[in-house]
Amino acid sequence: MSAVDAGLYVKLAAIDRLVHGVSEQVVQVGAQVKYVEAQQNQARSELQQLRQEFLAFAAQARIVAALQRAETRVGVLQDQLDHDFGHHKVVRRTAVGMLQAFDLGLVSEDVVRTVGDELMLQTPRYWLAPALVALTAWSADDPALCERAVQEAFRRSPDRTSLFFALVLRRQARPAESARWLRHYLLAQDPRALGREFAVILESVAQGAFGPVGRTMLRDALDDWQELLGADSGAQDVQIERWGAELRGLCPTVTGAEFPFLHALSPQWPQLGRVLSAARGQQAVLDKYTAVMNTEPAPSQRLEDAVDDILDRLVSEYDDEELPLRRDLAYQQAVIAHDGDTARARTATDADSSSYDESLDYLTVQSSAALNPAAIGTSQATRRLAVAACRDWFHHAHQGFSRDYRTAVPQDVEIRFGAAYPLAAGGQFHLPPWQGSFLSPLAELQQGLADHWDRHTAPFIAGLGYKYAQPVAIAVIAVLAAMLVGGAGGGPVGALMAALLVGGGAWLIIRNLAGQCRRVQEAARGHLADARAESLRHLVATRAELSAWNQAYVDADAVEERVRELIASLSTATEGNSPFTGRTVTPGGDPE
Repeated sequence: MSAVDAGLYVKLAAIDRLVHGVSEQVVQVGAQVKYVEAQQNQARSELQQLRQEFLAFAAQARIVAALQRAETRVGVLQDQLDHDFGHHKVVRRTAVGMLQAFDLGLVSEDVVRTVGDELMLQTPRYWLAPALVALTAWSADDPALCERAVQEAFRRSPDRTSLFFALVLRRQARPAESARWLRHYLLAQDPRALGREFAVILESVAQGAFGPVGRTMLRDALDDWQELLGADSGAQDVQIERWGAELRGLCPTVTGAEFPFLHALSPQWPQLGRVLSAARGQQAVLDKYTAVMNTEPAPSQRLEDAVDDILDRLVSEYDDEELPLRRDLAYQQAVIAHDGDTARARTATDADSSSYDESLDYLTVQSSAALNPAAIGTSQATRRLAVAACRDWFHHAHQGFSRDYRTAVPQDVEIRFGAAYPLAAGGQFHLPPWQGSFLSPLAELQQGLADHWDRHTAPFIAGLGYKYAQPVAIAVIAVLAAMLVGGAGGGPVGALMAALLVGGGAWLIIRNLAGQCRRVQEAARGHLADARAESLRHLVATRAELSAWNQAYVDADAVEERVRELIASLSTATEGNSPFTGRTVTPGGDPE
């Protein structure tokens, strides 16, 4: 071999080594790029998952914090009520005890007078204290003191005082005097702005506490008020809306866990969930008001006991100063009842906020006695009659409630696919949105979805193939350059050897890279085929869930007729269930 050939061979060998080195570096760089891309995709996925977990944690933390604050606030409010108004409880407990002491004759008049004087000093603004002083003076046959005490009690609260003495006189077998106090009370009332003590009137109607004369007087007055306010369509609409809020509040929550595929894939899921929740509310309404109407409270066998119960309710009614605290307490208790869900708690308390107003119109009193008797201090017996009295509002609210969710049933339920699918080798395949309607046959939907996958995965997989044009062009340029270098030093033989060496190295590089691309294509093809099959399975599962939803809706909506029958039956509820509706008592307490 000549010195020229040896020198050319060395140069060509060096070029070959450089080509192989570049090939290895290109392969390494390609692997590193794919590794970095895979790491980025993984980091992005983990970041999204972390964000979702953080949002869920933050939401749960807010619920827990709201629940803890509510529990703390309830304790604070109860302490404040005890501190500011706890002394009223002593007077309230004493009132009925004093009447019972008069019946039994076990307590001396001096003791009773002393107790009354102490309570008068301890509660200087409370209406019940001078009323008790009037009772002790009446018992001691001191008309001057009795009159002054009655006037002071009347000055502090004319409405409560009138009712109190009407009930006391009825209890003491003084029907004429009791009727005069009752008439005085009724004539002073504005049915558009009744005091909170008016709930005692409803309780007296339910218990038959005022006898035949008082019953007739009350019924005439209440009928006149009903006719007066019934002509006000706005007032009627307010009560219908309140009953509508009651019905909506009884609807159970339908979560996505019950229908996971519809929840994840159907744009109509929020509407489907609300409609099924409302339809299932029919059973909740039926259960609640069947229980209310079927609960037959055992009436007291002694008139004195019944009147004492009503007096307890009268004297235990919140004073106006307590109402802001009571309203806040009701909200905090609703937060606890709804496990920290402040939105649902606010909705529930707003629907019943009128129960804590200082004055109520007659229609609102009826609704409050039916919907939240505890808020105005009425019994279950009164609740039954109030529900019956509200049957027209109940009926209209139920009609509107049923109509609203029935018209909200979606006429077309769709399913939507379209997401990013990460690939094992890095990168993602973004399936363009596809939407189908379940009005179409399932087989047609399956074919449409499969075609959509095929139409978009085929070019994507083809795009993952090796692009030969640019590498081949570069290889050709490299071979030509090598031939020029080899030809300059070794003639045709040198040029040929240079072309073989450089061309062979370029071919090895291209073949290696093309093989990598084919492996990526195969992996992507298999991965996307699995994703395609899974989406088709989800399509079938969603269609099955829609069938289950339809059946659940039909079953729930079928209860609506039974609720209508229950509301219609309310017209038969009457107030004549008391054994002493027309009864009086003798001074000794025995019935006549």
